[in-house]
Amino acid sequence: ATGPRQNNSIFYEIRTYDIKPSKMKEFVEMVNKYFHLRTAHSELVGFWSAELGAMNKVVHVWKYDNFAHRTSVRHALANDKDWQEKFLSKALPLIEMQHNEVAYLVPWCQLGKPPKDGGVYEWVTFQMKPGGPALWGEVFQAAINAHINTGYIRLIGVFHTEYGLLNTVHVIWWNESPDHRAAGRHSAHEDARVVAAVRDSVRFLESQQNMLLIPLQCSPLK
Repeated sequence: ATGPRQNNSIFYEIRTYDIKPSKMKEFVEMVNKYFHLRTAHSELVGFWSAELGAMNKVVHVWKYDNFAHRTSVRHALANDKDWQEKFLSKALPLIEMQHNEVAYLVPWCQLGKPPKDGGVYEWVTFQMKPGGPALWGEVFQAAINAHINTGYIRLIGVFHTEYGLLNTVHVIWWNESPDHRAAGRHSAHEDARVVAAVRDSVRFLESQQNMLLIPLQCSPLK
């Protein structure tokens, strides 16, 4: 169902939390103060708060070698008294909803990094037609590459879900600023290569949405 993917067992857990509006500041402060207790157990790829496209929402991505690795990490966290008492027990009352997905990087993508600290991240979620990358992978890749070739944007990663809502693709982009992103988008709309690639890929698209994200202090991706 999922089609080809990278030839290893590494996967990424995407966690999305909706925070109580009156508690967002408190939650972020707690993350910045205590999250080293969590990252002592496994690798954090990035941790962001939503600025546009959603409100009072955070997204964080974790890397695991395989499912046994995740199981051992979750077991260790359950027995880590510092983590449980200093962060988790105090943070849970601040959270309205939790959602997680397991995703793989698509075969043609390696996890990237921005050229410098600062800037903003755009998280775009595409709901594709059933069939997986075996059906729409090539045209989707062409659309992504067309945007990369404009030079206005930096690709961080393209993830395809394994658990969660299937046939979902999450794309993370980096831009120097929201205004830089807006100017680049206007240029892309007038680029015949981008227009042609997008027209080809939307045949397999059900819906899409995006968020502008700001990295938290604890995020490895700044």
